[in-house]
Amino acid sequence: MSQKLVVALAQINFLVGDIPGNTQRVIDCANAVAAEGGCDLVLFSELALTGYPPEDLLLRPSLKRRIDEALARIRAEARGVAVVVGYPKEQGGKLRNMAGVITDGQLVYEYAKQCLPNYQVFDEKRYFEPSYETGIFELNGQKIGLAICEDVWHPEPIVAMKEAGARAILSLNASPFHKGKTKERTQLMAEHARLAELPLVYVNQVGAQDELVFDGGSQVLDAGGELAFIGAHYEEATYKIELDLETGAVNPLQPSIPEPSYEASIYQALVVGVRDYINKNGFKGVVFGLSGGIDSALTAAVAVDALGPDRVECVMMPFTYTSSMSIEDAALEAEALGIKHSVISIEPMYESFMQQLASEFEGLPLDATEENLQARCRGVLLMAISNKKGYLVLTTSNKSETAVGYSTLYGDMAGGFCVLKDIPKTLVYRLSRYRNTISPVIPERVIERPPSAELRPDQTDQDSLPDYDELDAILELYIEKDLSARAIIDKGYSEETVLRVVRLVDINEYKRRQAPIGTRITQRGFGRDRRYPITSGWKAGV
Repeated sequence: MSQKLVVALAQINFLVGDIPGNTQRVIDCANAVAAEGGCDLVLFSELALTGYPPEDLLLRPSLKRRIDEALARIRAEARGVAVVVGYPKEQGGKLRNMAGVITDGQLVYEYAKQCLPNYQVFDEKRYFEPSYETGIFELNGQKIGLAICEDVWHPEPIVAMKEAGARAILSLNASPFHKGKTKERTQLMAEHARLAELPLVYVNQVGAQDELVFDGGSQVLDAGGELAFIGAHYEEATYKIELDLETGAVNPLQPSIPEPSYEASIYQALVVGVRDYINKNGFKGVVFGLSGGIDSALTAAVAVDALGPDRVECVMMPFTYTSSMSIEDAALEAEALGIKHSVISIEPMYESFMQQLASEFEGLPLDATEENLQARCRGVLLMAISNKKGYLVLTTSNKSETAVGYSTLYGDMAGGFCVLKDIPKTLVYRLSRYRNTISPVIPERVIERPPSAELRPDQTDQDSLPDYDELDAILELYIEKDLSARAIIDKGYSEETVLRVVRLVDINEYKRRQAPIGTRITQRGFGRDRRYPITSGWKAGV
């Protein structure tokens, strides 16, 4: 009976719903590992066969047949190494989140997830029933513990595997990224490895699915809780590690890959989010308005890094209030990035609209209506280009603007994907400076000058909003931390400012419901993990 176990961690970018394609990737990976030799088992991520999260695809009546066919293919075609793979399956009349162990052409063991997350972006209790059975299977005469994602975030399954005689723990995961997530994962996995006194192998999905980004970063901890190996973030890879089941030691068969910096990690998440959304949905490329401002400048850089310059187009759409500086800076960045850049004035469109609306507007003063009309002219142009060329329109609003409604429905909100949807304005500046350390593509004065929508003479964002440092701090406390207005005021912020910001957030929920999706990078984005009623009598209290 061997005291050593060599495990391959398969960190793969699966496509949700593509069960045949995902199955083929599992087979190809397993056979490649087997051909190299010297490996006992390949560990894949949670719900690998469907991709994660499959959402209401789990309710489709053909799911059982498709999964049965997939498992039959793996049993028939993956040989020479044991395979541990995740999938949904009905068990006892209840749908469960499963992991199966396949070896020598047989499905020898199945484990159903015990702990179902139902918070933030997770809603697994909508679909699955939990199990109450500890995951233990035998391989080469050794007992191995099996866990699925949320299981290893709780001590009870860990203790149960130890008590059942496990010599190591294998965990299948689909853990989406948010800032600081890697450190959070590693600390908790280390704590639970020490609790079990067992090595813990953690494989994570990689790639983007709609607003979620899975960052990979698969890792292995020894029985003392020391991080023995960590893989790349945001990249597909297969890693081999050797476990000493007698001592609990871990021998990585390749060096660890350092975790990216804070800014690099978030920037890479944005790149992967755009790349996978565009490619997985079959769009030819993207088009967006490049205004000469900081938000569209960062969006342009992300788009090019995700797709390459040949699949990115930008349009400068000047008006009377557009500064020559903005026109120049937009052209400079487009040239630096090597992307197609066109200039289309919106003045003729705007004047035509105003002429047609003259009788309706007669006797009424100028207000935000005229500003919004400018934005809507730009939205019409971009959507027309999108329709004609098959390019998806990227919107460029940041989280700060989205939070307080500083955007125009059917104008700058018109599009299919918002790159900066979960990026506060202050972080936009940090990421822009970070991107310029790779290559200087964003003009320095775009970063340095006060931000402006340029919808009226001498306009700046701070004419309408608090200073962004203060605004972003309040928004984080209210949106991500769920603090009340009183609790935020007690932290030293002006009562007038806090109540104003909270009111703006609350009354603009209707806008956010109509906004395109975008990559989530915080613990509470404006998407599947924040659900507030549009129609509500709730008032902010102090």
